Amino acid sequence: MPLMMSISGVRGVIGESMTPILATELGCAFGTYLQSSGKNIIKVVVGRDTRPSGPMIQRALVSGLLATGCQVVELEVGSTPGVAMMVRRHGATGGVVITASHNPVIWNGIKFLTDEGLAPPPEQASQIFEIYHNKTFKLAAIENVHSPIHDKTTDATHVEAALSIGYADQIARKRFKVVLDSINGAGCVEGKMLLEKLGCEVVQINGEPTGLFAHTPEPTAENLTGLCEAVRMHKAQIGFAQDPDADRLAIVDETGHYIGEEYTLALGAKYLLKAHPGPIAANLSTSRMVDDLAAARGKGCRVVRSAVGEANVVAAMKANGCQFGGEGNGGVIDLRVGPVRDSLVGMVLTLQLLTISGQTVSELVKTIPSYVMIKTKFECASDRIARVLEATRKAYANEQINAIDGVRVDFADGWVHVRGSNTEPIIRIIGEAKTRDRCEAMIADVRRIADGV
Repeated sequence: MPLMMSISGVRGVIGESMTPILATELGCAFGTYLQSSGKNIIKVVVGRDTRPSGPMIQRALVSGLLATGCQVVELEVGSTPGVAMMVRRHGATGGVVITASHNPVIWNGIKFLTDEGLAPPPEQASQIFEIYHNKTFKLAAIENVHSPIHDKTTDATHVEAALSIGYADQIARKRFKVVLDSINGAGCVEGKMLLEKLGCEVVQINGEPTGLFAHTPEPTAENLTGLCEAVRMHKAQIGFAQDPDADRLAIVDETGHYIGEEYTLALGAKYLLKAHPGPIAANLSTSRMVDDLAAARGKGCRVVRSAVGEANVVAAMKANGCQFGGEGNGGVIDLRVGPVRDSLVGMVLTLQLLTISGQTVSELVKTIPSYVMIKTKFECASDRIARVLEATRKAYANEQINAIDGVRVDFADGWVHVRGSNTEPIIRIIGEAKTRDRCEAMIADVRRIADGV
């Protein structure tokens, strides 16, 4: 099984491509890279999701960091947004999350973080991997080797930060009944803690932090039938589903219908565009629903589009004065909590919207213009990807084009986004339109262009 290395981190299969030896060497590489900053003290915060392989990989990686003279703060289990927050709270030079996000349990990964808690920019990631490949580690003398310290406050710290962006007393008066599916992942403790502090009656399923995922981890409709059934059975007002590292959130309405991850960002935007009007940011592959919501709010409300990737969305937010942004995979970002996708933020904003609107989730969904989105991909040799993108640009030269990440073409009745994968020799095509026929036609047109290259 191949090892996946990208700016998003390193992922592999336990016992095959992801091993303790690899983790130790990556710890040495990251520590060596951080030591080159010239700072007297290099502090690194390390946390992990609940996968059974997590302690093994964490201890191996921490050994590598300690060997290079880093001071290490170990958090044990923590969500990705929680660990990112603790990097900032400790004033650390960097951080690491041991997680493979939505991959199956046989996988694990190592995600490096900057002092902001974000994935490092491509040039920095390249330097870290170059140190790893060349084995140019700079190990510390014994007087500079430290013992790790432990911090068990991640969940409480993260919950308090998320609570600060809503009106907890208002929400608590509604006494919402919520079903929470934490998939036995890193969000188990903090997700329930947050909802209880918001006065909700919580029915938690898959709430044991064992890492033994109760269903396929990707929070999509076909994997959340149990949550949908639980919402109906318990007559809950809403169902929330976290992914294994709790940075993404999917929502089920009060009828037990999965509304789709794109609506997580849209519902958050609907509330914040009313409460705090201003620009919001989203990547090129995110639904046009947020554009419609911003246009409806009027002056000063617009959507800034970025390249795909959390760090790119955050860069666009900072450059354009956006408080709120995110991606259509259920990842919402509120800079008041931190520059990271955060399922807890999604829960607070959604419950706040339910509170002030007095509407149900299904009623709120009906107020947002709906679209059909189709995602597809096809194999394409790396040296051919650029030619396909150039041909696409030329074919749609008279349309509105955004080429900051592949090619997105906007039409009056929809859009299509074509981009090469960062990790595989494939091209992804995402289309969105008012009807399925129109969406399929746009994607078919792009395939014809690609096949002609």
